[in-house]
Amino acid sequence: MSERRAISSGSKFEELAGYSRAVVDDEWVFTSATAGSEADGSFSPDTAQQARRALAVISAALAEAGATFADVVRVRVYLADRADVMAVSKILGETFAAPRPTNTTIICGFPAEEIKVELEMTALRRH
Repeated sequence: MSERRAISSGSKFEELAGYSRAVVDDEWVFTSATAGSEADGSFSPDTAQQARRALAVISAALAEAGATFADVVRVRVYLADRADVMAVSKILGETFAAPRPTNTTIICGFPAEEIKVELEMTALRRH
C-alpha cells in the first residue's frame, strides 16, 4: 500500500496559502521552499542565519518523514541577492556529504522584504 501524507511545521503561512511543509509520497519526500524565520516569526538580517534556520525546519520535516539530509537528492536555493550566494553555498557545503545532491540557485524576489533565502529539497528515503 502506498503512503501519501502531509507534514506541517505549524507555520501560519501553510494554512493561509494552502500548502504543506513537506509531502511524503512513498519513498519520496518533497519540501516546500522554506524561509528561515525565527521561532517568533521574525527574520534575522543575516542571510547565513536565515539559511541555518531554514535547514533546521527542513531537517525536522525530513525526520518526521523518516529521512535525513543524507537522503536529499535535489536542493533549490532561492536568494534575494546574488551577493549572498557564497555565504549560503558554504553552509550547504557543510551540510551535505558525498554523494552531494544536485543544486539549482535562483535569484528572485520574495513577498516579504525580510526574507533573504528560501531552501527547497527533494529526498529519496532508502529503507
